[in-house]
Amino acid sequence: MQGWRRILPPTVLERDLVYQSVLSAFATGTFLTGTAVYFTQVVGLTGAQVGLGMSVAALVALVLQIPMGRLADRMGAKPLWVLSAAVEAALYFVWPFIGGLVGYIAMLSVLAVFESAGRNARNVYRLAVFSREQRVRSMAYQRAARNVGYTLGAGASGVALGLGLSAVKLIPLLTGALLVINAIQVITRLPAIERPVPTATIEDALEAAPAAWRNRGFVALAMGNGVLASNQVLLNVVVPLWLVSRTDAPHTLLAWLFGTNTVLAVLLQVRASRVADSVNGCLRAVRWSGWAFVISCAIIAVTHQTVGWVSILLIWAGHVTITGAELWQSAADWGFTSELSDHRRLGDYQGIWGLGYQIEPIIFPALYTFLALQWGTVGWAVIAVIAVAAAAAMHPAARAAQRHLVAVGAPAP
Repeated sequence: MQGWRRILPPTVLERDLVYQSVLSAFATGTFLTGTAVYFTQVVGLTGAQVGLGMSVAALVALVLQIPMGRLADRMGAKPLWVLSAAVEAALYFVWPFIGGLVGYIAMLSVLAVFESAGRNARNVYRLAVFSREQRVRSMAYQRAARNVGYTLGAGASGVALGLGLSAVKLIPLLTGALLVINAIQVITRLPAIERPVPTATIEDALEAAPAAWRNRGFVALAMGNGVLASNQVLLNVVVPLWLVSRTDAPHTLLAWLFGTNTVLAVLLQVRASRVADSVNGCLRAVRWSGWAFVISCAIIAVTHQTVGWVSILLIWAGHVTITGAELWQSAADWGFTSELSDHRRLGDYQGIWGLGYQIEPIIFPALYTFLALQWGTVGWAVIAVIAVAAAAAMHPAARAAQRHLVAVGAPAP
């Protein structure tokens, strides 16, 4: 019992949100793991068509990122989160009726709308419901919990894939069922947020607080965070492709790499978040993330010349290092949004902050893959320079965001 108390967060609300994180990640992880097989063998698409649909959905999410953030301010974070979660759950039950490219793109696009709305509402809720001292810690626990959920989802989907196509067809139904529980049994039971102003004067309060895009420092900070968040591209795309095509390391090493990343995220995310207790602490985490990028790129770049166990150990070390970049970048992310958002417009600020995450998957998979696989050592050096430049630019951006909040009379976080 004492062991569980050390692993779980100390308050009831934090534990409830950890449970919600595990459940929602379990649901989406189940579907994401089986998407390649489901979309090609059940929906009947080619690989190129699957990629096209995902690109269109990413564009829809990008366009709607700011409007969905502002909707959270006007509607309220929890009501919008509940509505989005319920609609998202219902949409997964529609997947068995979807066939062909047009239906697939339409379905992904509608999902993107409600996923964007729900994500922004959830983030606003997490910022608003906790005290300043609790925010970063609680988000770290939830991030660790999501890694557990994704692992469970991958396992469930793997079982379905092993049982054959009939079981694969049930994957969206399992995802939908889990999301129904998430929406009805978990999110709806979370405590409501007490709005800082009466509902009748919400519009007046929003008018009194300048729109988030006017905080140029915060916009620049969001873009820099999106660049540092490209550690996910290295972890999930570039390093696996590099291992397969440029090294003699066994392909089975990929499973161990992903497993190591998950374990480290679960065990160390809360500890890594402790540095992000202020703007200065967040900038320190940014610097550490940038240096981890550099070290990882330097290690992995030489593995095209190594052989045997040397290749295996170096690739593993590079993957561990980029996991460190992930943990510190995540910690800085939560600290910045807590400390540098105007809490009169949390949804609007979350909309701006999410732009960096929306741009990251559009730009960096192609860019980093080209640099690493075509330019080799020089390409890895360029990737490292991109990360360092982003980390350096985030320092004056954070200070500019602070000055803007003071100038507009934003309340203390």
